[in-house]
Amino acid sequence: MNVAYTSSDQQDKFPESERTPRPVMPAMMKGLFCRCPSCGRGQLFKGYLKSVHACDACSEEIHHHRADDAPPYFTITIVGHIIIPALLAVEVLYRPEPWVHLALWLPLTVILSLGMLRPIKGSLIGLQWALYMHGFDPEFTDDLPEPDPASSVQINSQGQA
Repeated sequence: MNVAYTSSDQQDKFPESERTPRPVMPAMMKGLFCRCPSCGRGQLFKGYLKSVHACDACSEEIHHHRADDAPPYFTITIVGHIIIPALLAVEVLYRPEPWVHLALWLPLTVILSLGMLRPIKGSLIGLQWALYMHGFDPEFTDDLPEPDPASSVQINSQGQA
């Protein structure tokens, strides 16, 4: 079942039936592998977490996504559900010294968090693309992010605006 994101204002202007449905799971899986949610060929990131402006393969604009705090939230939730039961199981079974817990769980937590953050962010960008959220709907421009006001300030050679 494909669900399209619409606000009440948007439903009056553009009914869901006029938009092509985008499959959610394939888009999220493409994002999970850090690929463009539209075509699956282009790169989604140009840095560790910095998304590309547009896909180099299909020219789908990606810069206007709003993943914000959701990727770290989901990462913390998933990593916590992995680490805490494992930590408790090791404690109950072996009762190691506290320094062993620190030496084992601290690096594992950091590695899992850093390893999962980028694919989770890609998956959330794919979800936003599939549901026409945050600027991914070409017919609805009210949801686009505001431009950075600092980018329009011109600075002269004396360093004054």
